[in-house]
Formats: sequence, C-alpha cells, structure tokens
Amino acid sequence: MMKKKSISASKASLVFFLCQMISALDVPLDSKLLEELLQPPTITQQSPKDYIVDPRENIVIQCEAKGKPPPSFSWTRNGTHFDIDKDAQVTMKPNSGTLVINIMNGGKAEAYEGVYQCTARNERGAAISNNIVIRPSRSPLWTKERLEPNHVREGDSLVLHCRPPVGLPPPIIFWMDNAFQRLPQSERVSQGLNGDLYFSNVQPEDTREDYICYARFNHTQTIQQKQPISVKVFSMDSLNDTIAANLSDTDIYGAKPVTERQPVLLTPTGSTSTKVELRGNVLLLECIAAGLPTPVIRWIKEGGELPANRTFFENFKKTLKIIDVSEADSGNYKCIARNILGSAHHVISVTVKAAPYWITAPRNLVLSPGEDGTLICRANGNPKPDISWLANGVPIAIAPEDPSRKVDGDTIIFSHVQERSSAVYQCNASNEYGYLLANAFVNVLAEPPRILTTANKLYQVIADSPALLDCAYFGSPKPEIEWFKGVKGSILRGNEYIFHDNGTLEIPVAQKDSTGTYTCVARNELGKIQNEVHLEVKDPTMIIKQPEYKVIQRYGQVSFECIIKHDSTLLPTVIWLKDNDALPDDERFLVGKDNLTIMNVTDKDDGTYTCIVNTTLDSVSASAVLTVVARPNPPFDLELTGQLERSVELSWIPGDENNSPITNFVIEYEDGLHEPGVWHYQTEVPGTQTTVQLKLSPYVNYSFRVIAVNEIGRSQPSEPSEQYLTKSANPDENPSNVQGIGSEPDNLVITWESLKGFQSNGPGLQYKVSWRQKDVDDEWTSVIVANVSKYIVSGTPTFVPYEIKVQALNDLGYAPEPSEVIGHSGEDLPMVAPGNVQVHVINSTLAKVHWDPVPLKTVRGHLQGYKVYYWKVQSLSRRSRRHVEKKILTFKGNKTFGMLPGLEPYSSYKLNVRVVNGKGEGPASPDKVFKTPEGVPSSPSFLKITNPTLDSLTLEWGSPTHPNGVLISYILKFQPINNTHELGPLVEIRIPANESSLILKNLNYSTRYKFYFNAQTSVGSGSQITEEAVTIMDEGKMAGILRPAVGAGTGYSETLFATSPVTHTVRPTFYKVQPLYPRIRNVTTAAAETYANISWEYEGPDHANFYVEYGVAGSKEDWKKEIVNGSRSFFVLKGLTPGTAYKVRVGAEGLSGFRSSEDVFETGPAMASRQVDIATQGWFIGLMCAVALLILILLIVCFIRRNKGGKYPVKEKEDAHADPEIQPMKEDDGTFGEYSDAEDHKPLKKGSRTPSDRTVKKEDSDDSLVDYGEGVNGQFNEDGSFIGQYSGKKEKEPAEGNESSEAPSPVNAMNSFV
Repeated sequence: MMKKKSISASKASLVFFLCQMISALDVPLDSKLLEELLQPPTITQQSPKDYIVDPRENIVIQCEAKGKPPPSFSWTRNGTHFDIDKDAQVTMKPNSGTLVINIMNGGKAEAYEGVYQCTARNERGAAISNNIVIRPSRSPLWTKERLEPNHVREGDSLVLHCRPPVGLPPPIIFWMDNAFQRLPQSERVSQGLNGDLYFSNVQPEDTREDYICYARFNHTQTIQQKQPISVKVFSMDSLNDTIAANLSDTDIYGAKPVTERQPVLLTPTGSTSTKVELRGNVLLLECIAAGLPTPVIRWIKEGGELPANRTFFENFKKTLKIIDVSEADSGNYKCIARNILGSAHHVISVTVKAAPYWITAPRNLVLSPGEDGTLICRANGNPKPDISWLANGVPIAIAPEDPSRKVDGDTIIFSHVQERSSAVYQCNASNEYGYLLANAFVNVLAEPPRILTTANKLYQVIADSPALLDCAYFGSPKPEIEWFKGVKGSILRGNEYIFHDNGTLEIPVAQKDSTGTYTCVARNELGKIQNEVHLEVKDPTMIIKQPEYKVIQRYGQVSFECIIKHDSTLLPTVIWLKDNDALPDDERFLVGKDNLTIMNVTDKDDGTYTCIVNTTLDSVSASAVLTVVARPNPPFDLELTGQLERSVELSWIPGDENNSPITNFVIEYEDGLHEPGVWHYQTEVPGTQTTVQLKLSPYVNYSFRVIAVNEIGRSQPSEPSEQYLTKSANPDENPSNVQGIGSEPDNLVITWESLKGFQSNGPGLQYKVSWRQKDVDDEWTSVIVANVSKYIVSGTPTFVPYEIKVQALNDLGYAPEPSEVIGHSGEDLPMVAPGNVQVHVINSTLAKVHWDPVPLKTVRGHLQGYKVYYWKVQSLSRRSRRHVEKKILTFKGNKTFGMLPGLEPYSSYKLNVRVVNGKGEGPASPDKVFKTPEGVPSSPSFLKITNPTLDSLTLEWGSPTHPNGVLISYILKFQPINNTHELGPLVEIRIPANESSLILKNLNYSTRYKFYFNAQTSVGSGSQITEEAVTIMDEGKMAGILRPAVGAGTGYSETLFATSPVTHTVRPTFYKVQPLYPRIRNVTTAAAETYANISWEYEGPDHANFYVEYGVAGSKEDWKKEIVNGSRSFFVLKGLTPGTAYKVRVGAEGLSGFRSSEDVFETGPAMASRQVDIATQGWFIGLMCAVALLILILLIVCFIRRNKGGKYPVKEKEDAHADPEIQPMKEDDGTFGEYSDAEDHKPLKKGSRTPSDRTVKKEDSDDSLVDYGEGVNGQFNEDGSFIGQYSGKKEKEPAEGNESSEAPSPVNAMNSFV
C-alpha cells in the first residue's frame, strides 16, 4: 500500500512539473543563422527500410545529415561495425554518409545482403538511421513441366493454374496468346488474385491451344513465360455423334445435353476463411464462382455498411477493394454468388492489425542554460508497441549519465540543463509488424539576440487591410520583443495592435495615418538589438464604373466599360477575361484604356466578361454578361395532318430562338392554283404553340410556311409544307362594296369588288347583276357578266334612286342571295340660285350672311352645301381700286347662313351665294354690297431718330400700312433712362395726322431716351412702335447705335421740319424698372464636322458683352462658356465632336438671367477618307515656299520702284478691294494711299470707304457695326459674315501711333497683302 501511494505522488509531481515548464526555443529556418549556430546532427535523407536492389546495378545506400559542425558518418552491418576501408568495392561519398557498393565491376549483390545502419556524429551528439535491409531482386525461371491438354465438356467450370516462380518482389501476372494479345476477360472468364485463370463455365469458343501465363518482374524488367496450355471444349451434339458412331444400334446411351446448375465457389473454398491486413494498406477480398448461367457476385459486410468513399469493385465485382483500411474495417465480409437456379456464399473474417504509427513524435529542443524541457514519444499499433530510448545511438540505460535528464516511459524530462546536456535522442516504437525510429536532439545554447528580418525593409499594404511587420529573431534565452513607432515613439500597446510570438507586429486595419517607420527591439540577458522597418499604406484600387449587362444584336457592336481609380504610386494592369479564360485571339476584340469593344458580334461571343485590375498589392474584378440576340432561326419539319374539306392541322418544330424568346408564329399560305408564288397572311399563334387548326376554302391548292417572330424581328420563312388541294363548291360569299353612281345624267354605273381567286370556290366564276327603280312597281332587270367589276345601265332618268344587287356564281351553282343597296343615276347642275340674300355687319372685320334654301327638286343631285363668294371692292379711306381677289367660303349641308371673318375695316365688299351638288355649282345669286366700319390703325411703318445734338433729336416716321379708317393724330410718348435702367417720367405729345417728322428740343445732354409711337383713328389707338436714342456729349461725336424700328421700311421722305420746342427740362427723381425689350432672338446655327457658326439678333441696351454657352444635348454636364470678342453677333465654336447633337444658347454679360432660348444642332458625321492631306506633302510645301518667295521678290521690286517714283496697276486692285482695316497708310497724311509718288495727291475714287477727313479711329473695335455706317443697310448672314454697303457718313478720329517717318516695310506691305 505504501508503494502505491509513493507512485501516485510521483505522478502528481510530474504533472505539476510539466505544467510549470518553460517552452523550448524555436530556431528559425534562416540559412545564415543555421550556419552560425552549433547544432547536433539531423538525418535528412536515408534509404527505405526494405530496400530491394537490382543485382545488375551498383547498390547506393543513402544517408545524409546536417549539423554544426558538419557530422562524420559510420556504418554497421548486421549489428557490427562495417569497415568500408577494408572493402575495395565500397566507397562513401564526400561530405556525405551515402555508401556506393560497386557491383558492375565484379561485385556480387548477394554478398552484400544484410541489415545496415548509419550513424552521423559531431561534438553535440549522434543521430542514427533506420535499419536498412538490403536484398537483391530475383526473377527465377519457370520449372520445366509437362502440361496435359484440358478436355472439358461445354458448360463445365475450369481453372488454369499459373503457379509462377517465387521472385523478389513478387511478379505481376497476366495471360496472353501466342500473338502477345491479352486474352479477353468477362464475368464468365477472369483472372484471380493468385494469377490463375477461372472459367465459371466453358463455351465452344474457349477452345484454343495458346493459353500462356506471363510473369513480369519489374525490378529486373524481365518477363518469364509459362508453357502454353491447351483447352478443348466438347459440345453435347458432337459428343453424341462420336458416341453413336462407336456403339451398336442396340446400345441405348447418349450424353446428356448441357444442363444449367447453381453457383459453386471456386475460390475461396469452404464456407468461411480469415484475412489479416495491416492498417493503412489496401484490403483485397476475392470470390469466384462456377455455375450456368454465369453467377453474379454481390458483397455485404455483416452488421455494418461498406465504407462509402473507400470501397471499389474490380474484376467484374469478383474482387472487393477497400483502401486505407483501419481497425474499424475489421469484421465479417460475405460474398454471394447467384444465378437463376440458386446462390452460394462465403464469409471472410477480416482482422486489421497495425504496425506502430506516431501519435506524437519527439521534436527537437533548443534550450537556454538553466531551462527545462521534455521529449515526448507516443505511438500506437496493434498490438500496442514497446517504447525504448537511446542517447546518441546507445540504449539510454547504458549511456553516460546526465543529472538534468529523467526518463519516464515515453517521456524524457529535462530540468536546469547545461551546455553539456546537448545530445541526440532516439525513440524506438516496435511490435511484431514493424518499428518506428525517430531522432530528436536537445541543443543547449547561450546566444545574444539576433534580428533576422532585413534592415529598413519596406512594407506596402492597402488601406483597411491588415499589415504584418516582421521581426524574425533568435536568442537564447528567448528574447523579449517590443515595438515602437517613429524615432522617439513610445512603446506600442492596445487593442489596435496584435503582437505575435514570432515577433511579427500586426495592424489589423491599416489606415493612411499608419504610414511611418516602426522599430523592433529584441533583448535578453545577453544583449539587445533593434531593427527599423517602414510601412506605406496605399489607397485601394477600385472599379468606379463596372461593366454592365448588355444585350446586343448579332453583327452589332458592344462596349464594356471598366473605369478604375487607384493609388498614384501603383501601376495597375487591366486584364479582360471571357468565361474565366483569355479573350479569343480575334481582331474584333479591341481592348482600350477603359473599355473592351467587340466589333461585329457573333453568337460565340455570348458569355461572361470580367475586368481584372491588378497591382502589386491588390486585385479587383467586375463581371458582366453579354447576351447576343438575333432573329430566330426558321421553323422546320412542317407537317399537315387531319385533312378535311374545310380544315387541316399544321404542326412544326421551332428553330433556335437565339436568346430572344419567340413571341408568336405567323402562318402564310400560297394558292398554287390561282396565284402561284404569292404568299398571303393566314393567321398567327403564340410562341408557345407549335400546332394550329387552319380553316380552308374550296378549290385552293394550299401550301403553308411558318415565320417565327421575336423582339428582334422575323425569321426567314420555313420551307413550304406539302401541297393540299381542296374540293370545289358553290361560292360562299358575294362581291362586296356594291355601289350605283351615275357618271352621266342618263346612266347608272354599278360597281363592285370582285372575289379573289380562292373565294370563287370553283371554276367558271361569273356575276349576276340586278337592278330596279326604287319606289316604282317594276320587275328586276338582270344580266350575267363575266368576272368583271363594273356594269353600266343606260337611258335612266336624271338622279333617281335604284335598288341594286350583285350575286356570284360558278360552274357548281350560285352564292347565297345577296343584300340590296341603293344607288342613284347620274346628277346634273343645279337649276336655281339661292334667294333673299342678306348681310349683317357685326364689326369692322366680321359679317354674317343669310339666304333662303333652294327647292330640292332643283338641285338635281346630292346637296353638298352652299358657296359664298365675296371680295373687296375698295378701301373707303384711300378710294383707290386694286385687283379684285375673290374669296370663297363653303358651308356644307342644308345650311342657310354663315360668318365671313377676316374682313378689312373701312372697306366696301360684294358677295353672292351658289348651291353645290356632286356635279358642280348652280347659278349665282345677285351681288350684294356691304361696307365695314372703321377700326384701329396698324403701327407706323417706321420710326427713325436722326441728327442727335446736345439737347435735341429729330424723329421721322411713316404712316401705318393699314390705316383702317381716317387717321386723326399720332401719339408720341418718351422718357429718359439712366445707366441702371431706371426710367424717368413719361411725356406724351399729340401730333397732327398730316405730319411725318418732329424735332424734340430742350433735352438733357448725354441722356438715353425711350420713345413709344402710335397712330389714332376715331375708333382708337393702334399698336405702338418703340425706339431708343441718346443725345451727345460733344458736337463732334455720335453716341450709341441708332437702330431701325422693328419691321421698319427702307424708303421714306428726307423732308424735315421743326415743331414747337419741348420745354420739359426738369430732371425728376428716377424709379427702378426693368428695361424694355432686352432680348436675344433668332439664334441660328450652321454646323460642319468639327465646328459650328452661331449667329443671333439682339434687342436691348447698347454695348452688351455677349457669351455663348453650349453642351452635348441630353447631357447633365455643366454648360461650357465662350466669351464673344466685342459686340458682334456671331461666333464660331471649334473642336466639336463629329456626328454629335449639341445644345447652344447666347447670353449678355451684366444682364442678370438674360439669355436666349436653347437651340439644338448636330455636327456632320466624321468623313472616313484615305486621301492624303495635301498640306503635309513635301512637294506642296516646297511649291508654297516658292510662291511665297516669288511674292516677296515682287513686293521688294514694287517697293523699290515706288521709291523711285513709279506707279503700278496694284492701285486699281486696291481701289476695287479697299478695306479701312487693312489699307496701308501714307506716311505724309495718313490717307489710305495708293502706290504712287509722294507728289501724287489725287482724290479717292468714287465709292471709296475712307471718311472725308481721311482719319481712322484707333479705339473703334474691329467687330463694331458703328464703323460700317448708320446701321440701316448693314446686316449679318446666318454664318456670321457681314454683308451690306459700307456708309461714308461716319466720321473717325485720327489714328494714334500708326504713323511712321520711314517708307513702308516690305514685310508690312506683304502682311497687308495677305
């Protein structure tokens, strides 16, 4: 009892000790570190335990090991030292323990059979290899034997034995014939695991004399052959014939026919057997049975299921194969052989044993002096293996003692180790089925810290992803690791960091502010070391516009976008995949910077397209599906069934819908009898239907075709169906649209729409036409006519009703009785005019006319209505006659009054009324005269303001185009406007009607005025016309642009006269109002391929600064803005994209919210041309240079001749093309000079545009209209070019800075010429 207590206490203390132990060091696999540290030997490579060698080749027994210092090697053979120096055939490789036994130079492999073991040793310990059993392979010959032929009765079983010679390793068996062809095997004939050939039952075709068993020895690459075996199968019929020939007629004997029999197992024999297999091996169980019919084999496991994923059946289910068996696979396996007569079975009891296998193999220990550690060696097997320890290859019981070491079964415990405790320990686990041997060293080291990570290593990561900063280290004792950020940063702590045991610092979610320098410090009691690494956090790569799902028609073009955003320091690469594979090598696939374009899409382009963006740090992808659609393929296999006289059933098979569902099928028919080659619409059915019952007409030779329809369009028609001719019958219907209308007063024209060919229902189509006068007791008059559509009845009274009917008939009979229609014989012109015509004038532009209706009998036709003819005789205000233009108003039906709109005021009119029927108009009523009263006048035809002075303006106007009465006066209103568009008080003046001009005096100087002008009659005031003008600051200057009145005429009298002066000179307080009529209108565009000319009309304050805004039509992008130079009203937009729709509008700076309405235009399409640009050709450039040089020489000559007093014809050319902006100036007086002598001062030719005082105003804008006259005749074309006459009335100031004391330079002259 005391002993048991002692053992229990010992185990408890051991468990407590193991829990308190310090974990061993891990030595990093750093090549430089491993070269420097002392380390016991470690076996790295060795030959297999059971090593079968080829006796014809050298024997190589491997043994490689590493250690510091490098280990030395020695060998034992069969348990004793193997002195390789004494055997000339044996050598050891340099710096290695591998033995090479030279067999090829006279040695024999059999002499070197045995058990070998290698030992690798240095000053820190010794490691040993496994026991390596060397055996040469053997492939012995077959023993000589005499083989008797096998005579077998048909249906019996047969076994051909192979019995190969025993080889090492065992041979592979197979059966062949003399031609080296494998013998066919089946459920009936198969080879067993032992190599024998089994016949469940023999057949006559099994007869042959060359059944040969072959044994292949893989190690020696040799094949041994057994003597051929002969098999003769006798059938029952032949056997009975042989017996009958050898017996007398009195003998009653005969072989029994082939009889069926139930299964019998050929192998294994008996009802039970046993099988032992080792864990991890392949279990093979076999059952082969005889019987007729051939039995079928089935396998079961008693009390369980066969392993699902490890069970296989081979050799026609005669062999059960279970791979990687374990103890759980032990049990009874039953094979059952069955045919129609019965069954047989055999039970195999399987026991799975196990050679030793590791549970915990011992691992190397690296300890610091004074530390503790353990070596654990745990293995299992069946039976359970024995564990034994060795130290440096010697059983630990006889090894040198170590006070720090204690062995406890499968564990060695080390405590307070010292450097002399370093050694290599071997653990051996063995049972009857094998052994395991493992080396594990204990290496006691005292080392200061070392950091193995490269100094100043740069780490780059993507934002929001983990960052792992390495600090691989080693030291003994194990160093402590600390991390710092920055040069003088504090130690890193907290949940935002993870510190791994191997020294790695992990930042789980790195941000941009995580970028910086990090310092790793390793320290133990022997020293301290540090290392810096750098972290850069990059922006993630993103696909900001992913490819989208596309549906495209066949032969179209499709584009997938893949627009990315990435860190500026990373270089992305974009790869496109189709269905996770590379794009087809096809020129139709165009990969751009941000997109993939597929030209001329075909069906095979259907699939998933993926854009993959890779950088050195991350990768993103996006996919989209491309569906290629097209019109469906035509249906096929049309079939007619259920043929009846008036119906048939049509069926078909749809063609491929090409990714767009078929919505419906259209059925068409051809009438081969009446209209061959013409297809007509019959009906249509939904896309889910493939049969239809069709209604038929008699006497038609039908053939049908089907057209499939989807969203893309219609398929090609199918092939026509077979033809089907229906029988003839009476017509089913009569002609339609029967009418009776007379073409003359004494006839009746009967018309109808003829039946179509298939409507005739038979041959001999004709029509029976019948008619009689309505409301008269007459008989029907009938005629039968051929297949026409008109019949004329002559001698009828004028416009009387008739009853009409038309009936179809053919050779088989009449159609049903037709319905009657009412027609009329021909019309004649009406006989009388409307009477009692009265006119009631409502106002100056509207009158109402009345008349009495005419008797219906006198109309002599269908009454269509009345026409009122009216015309203006003269204007009562002007008393001048003009060309009479009659107007006509038609009033339909039996109406007796009507309104006459649009009359001119103060005018005399006439009118008459006529009745209308289908033939024409009747006589006119007597003319009726009426007059319209006065109305308000139209606006004055123009308002012109001239001769501005310091305090006066002259107004001229034209009378209204339409006075609409007697003018009694004009009303003039005006008011001043200041610079902020504030209006002053309104002044009104009444002017006699016979005046056409007015001088306003006592106005404020340099002030803008707005004028409102209209005319009056006794009825009231007409519409007004407006204008603005400015009084001047200086008598020598004109201020503002005097604009013509809207709609003003160009011809008016120049006679001016003064009226009494205006005396309203007090400047009142101004009040804020919006300026009147500031607007931009009539914006027009003339677009080319890459530019557009924009022009507009402006009404508003002068000196407006314009701008043009434009953008792509339908786009949400901001407007692009271009400033217009000066106050011109045109601008050229350049750099536009061909074939693109643009929106444009024009605005004025300084006028809040003031801009034109939008206009839309489209640039011309890009013109794809292969023509060479002539401007880039060398010959053209050379030619232009030569021309320019010639012009320069001519100009120099002209200049020289001019200085010498000569005069040249260029003067007349400049007179014809004079332009004040580009004319060279004479240096003496600044005039627009001619090329002449200094003494030549002839006056300018008539029509010259130079002002009379020969001066040019420098500050005037090149684009200003002021320079071109008074603005009356000048205007712009739609393309912005200026047209019209220059006026010489505008004076200009002298030029400043344009004068020169020298003669003009040839270069300046050339510039002006160009």
